[in-house]
Amino acid sequence: MLKDRIKKEELLNRVMSPQEAAVFIKDGMTVATSGFTPAGYPKAVPKALAERIKAKEEPFKINLYTGASVGDELDGELARAKAIGKRLPYQTQKDCRRGINQGNIHYVDMHLSHVSDFVRYGFLGNIDVAIVEAVAITEEGFIIPSTSLGNTPVFVETADIIIVEINTHHPLELWGIHDVYQPEKPPFRKPIPILKATDRIGDAFIRVDSKKIKAIVMTDIPDSIASFSEIDKASEKMAEHLIDFFHLEVNKKRLPQNLFPLQSGVGSVANAVLAGLVKSNFYDLVIYSEVIQDAVLDLIDNGTVKFASGSSLTLSPKGIERFYNNINYYKEKILLRPQEISNSPEVIRRLGVISMNTAIEIDIYGHVNSTNIMGTNMMNGIGGSGDFTRNAFISIFTTPSIAKEGDISSIVPFVSHCDHSEHDVQVVVTEQGIADLRGLSPKEKAKTIINNCAHPDYRHELLEYYNKGPNGHIKHQLNEALSWHMRYLQKKTMKR
Repeated sequence: MLKDRIKKEELLNRVMSPQEAAVFIKDGMTVATSGFTPAGYPKAVPKALAERIKAKEEPFKINLYTGASVGDELDGELARAKAIGKRLPYQTQKDCRRGINQGNIHYVDMHLSHVSDFVRYGFLGNIDVAIVEAVAITEEGFIIPSTSLGNTPVFVETADIIIVEINTHHPLELWGIHDVYQPEKPPFRKPIPILKATDRIGDAFIRVDSKKIKAIVMTDIPDSIASFSEIDKASEKMAEHLIDFFHLEVNKKRLPQNLFPLQSGVGSVANAVLAGLVKSNFYDLVIYSEVIQDAVLDLIDNGTVKFASGSSLTLSPKGIERFYNNINYYKEKILLRPQEISNSPEVIRRLGVISMNTAIEIDIYGHVNSTNIMGTNMMNGIGGSGDFTRNAFISIFTTPSIAKEGDISSIVPFVSHCDHSEHDVQVVVTEQGIADLRGLSPKEKAKTIINNCAHPDYRHELLEYYNKGPNGHIKHQLNEALSWHMRYLQKKTMKR
């Protein structure tokens, strides 16, 4: 088994237990790991480290850098051990989130396309240890990643030492699904040579100086990706509105019959909206995105999608079983890239990607809050939504019009935190309808969003807010702009 997975013979004597490998990690270090939403992240070594910290009961903090969100065995274990001093660039784990919102963890919420360059240029300091999940190590000592690429290539390039977790839960047949390309530093950077989403431009492995590999740990732990929620009526309606919108764009000859490459954010709502395309009459579509979710497999299987490019296989337990049972079929239609390539503004703009991301709330002028609850508490982070929104051919945001059984309106007078400005948001979709904001003034946007996207329970009050505003370029009542949020904090409802 070892020699099947570790082809470079001199590395065999570096196989050790998770506990032994965790000794390489010291207080105050910066630890960078593989993993992207939450797929392909190390599991055994972080858990062993957390157990060591809790047993010693001594202060111990590391800076934890990843590709995006990771699983409980990493974020959760270290957060519960109070071992995370700083975290970036994205997270979804409840204990980590609690530590951030209680002020115990410094959180740097970053555009995902920026992280690799920030590491490469030294903006984030030295990377002491990289922990990488892999399916194998080649005869040259190169790493074959598992279910994601994320920031792994730049982490192993810049780290002082590397710990590799060989995860035998993942089949060796993953070898070949990755496309590893790293751009040069300015002023020698060349254009990224992707002209079509199907273009392969790099290696099927991560090149690494094998002398830096100090420990190899054997594991057999699956990614802790939960099943997606059942598709609800709101998501179905949003998908219907989107499909109608795409048909209209095709009829007006602003999009070809097979559209342009599609990007979809992560999560149940995004998966459900994408799944709506299964029932459409579109075909030969291409995905150029960050995550490959269950809906993408459905779209491939029914012929709607012919190819998908991403940075991770973010599949449910049933989805990953389905993928592995047909891995050679899917490998011909799916490619995983580093996130600086999957999220590259240059490539997104060149390919004409259509972005579809989810919002926490949207205001009547088209500003979007993707990250913070009531303006103060972090939910997950901006992730890659900014990378795609700011560079998309058409940028779309979806959200149910209400939350908390109607006590929260997702369409508000003014967002409590702004991640995407009105200048970048082109289309808003709720189950109520669709607002095409392209070419509209702020006043036209406000009326379109209120009339088309707001829930009927809140529509009259939004119109009242707008009509009472001063007659400037933007009609805001500054003393009332955040009154809906204040009302919710005081009464647990936005309803008057």
